[in-house]
Amino acid sequence: MDNPENINPTGSNMLSASKARVELDSGEISSEKLVRDCLDRIKTRDVDIEAWVYLDPELALEQAKTKDKETPKGLLHGIPIGIKDIYDTYDMPTGYGTEIHKNHQPDSDSNWVKTLREAGAVIIGKTRTTEFANPYPTITRNPHDLERSPGVSSSGSAAAVADFMVPLATGSQTGGSVIKPAAFCGIYGYKPSFDGLPTGGVRHCKPSIDTPGFFTRCLEDVALMRAASLNTPINSLKLKNKDELRVGICKTEFWSEALPETASMIAEVSEILSSKYVKVEEVDLPIEVSIAMKEFRTIVATEDAKSFSQESKDHLQELNPWTQKVYNEAKSYTNQQYENAKVLAARGRTAIDKVFNYYDVLITPSARGEATKDLMAVETSYFNSIWTLMYLPCLTLPIFKSPSGLPLGIQLVCRRDCDDLLLAIGRSIEQKIKQ
Repeated sequence: MDNPENINPTGSNMLSASKARVELDSGEISSEKLVRDCLDRIKTRDVDIEAWVYLDPELALEQAKTKDKETPKGLLHGIPIGIKDIYDTYDMPTGYGTEIHKNHQPDSDSNWVKTLREAGAVIIGKTRTTEFANPYPTITRNPHDLERSPGVSSSGSAAAVADFMVPLATGSQTGGSVIKPAAFCGIYGYKPSFDGLPTGGVRHCKPSIDTPGFFTRCLEDVALMRAASLNTPINSLKLKNKDELRVGICKTEFWSEALPETASMIAEVSEILSSKYVKVEEVDLPIEVSIAMKEFRTIVATEDAKSFSQESKDHLQELNPWTQKVYNEAKSYTNQQYENAKVLAARGRTAIDKVFNYYDVLITPSARGEATKDLMAVETSYFNSIWTLMYLPCLTLPIFKSPSGLPLGIQLVCRRDCDDLLLAIGRSIEQKIKQ
């Protein structure tokens, strides 16, 4: 079993984005040096991990050299970043994880990529995703154990950040494709509130649910990346005006899916926080949320089949088994069933709002347990998809390890559009657990 931090632990690629920003501003390192160290790491490690689907080292170094000559104008000036291969890039192919579009070259950047470039980021390459960001596995491996899954579908981005190939990488989540890969790979994963990050120029699978997100190796970098993505000042991680933090331990109706290491972790979190004078209670979600979740598949299948109707019509046998199955499954749902499902989802969102009248944050598993050994398993995302459907912001903290030494994450969930509060609570809880 590997610990990526102990494999060739030298080079500026080991820096967080926040620390790299300080050293870039002071002249201690250059963007060219930082990008070279990232590329060297990729050259050494990606032969095993396969986190990248497209790299252009010359282009990346050219970008870095240009940044070194410029006066810094943005929060990410000179910092390398990986882009999940569903986000359009004008200077790199965007294949959406499928052989059908392998050589597709967009004419322009997606809105988010454009914003990141304007913030000064160096786009080092495209990270590997599953086909159309659906949950059927790809060839990427977990840096902590090459025989284990890095999660789907943002697996390339999560693995690249976890293995110190880049400090930041974009992802997206419909089920659990930010939070779960982050938990499996032992890093921070942030899924904002729905519509909380730019979405134009991305190939959507399920437009009414799909949510951009990203990966980092520290909480400061979450705040930095969020600010750069929204072109706003960096929000303080200091929790304000909270004399007593009200925490709801939410096991959800899927608790039976949790593996022993996860059950033990949640019990330990509850005990630690209670001992730190935090108000901790178990909470049950409103019945409307459970009803909405029963319609999740209806929404997913219908929107997925519609989004890729042309590919399914022309290349059905070339698509992976999961995509084929969903395309055929969608035929069993009527338009009325789909519209009813969206209505029930909206009712669930209204109902869950009331939970946050009593609790500042919910704590729940990031995944069933440690990264699975079955590299071809289509893994359940029960502990993630519920929050994606509810449009709530989520953050996973890589604080714990399983008995076998693999990463375990705890997931924090806040009220919609309270993303800054979520990050501040995350810092407070992280500090309390580590004390």
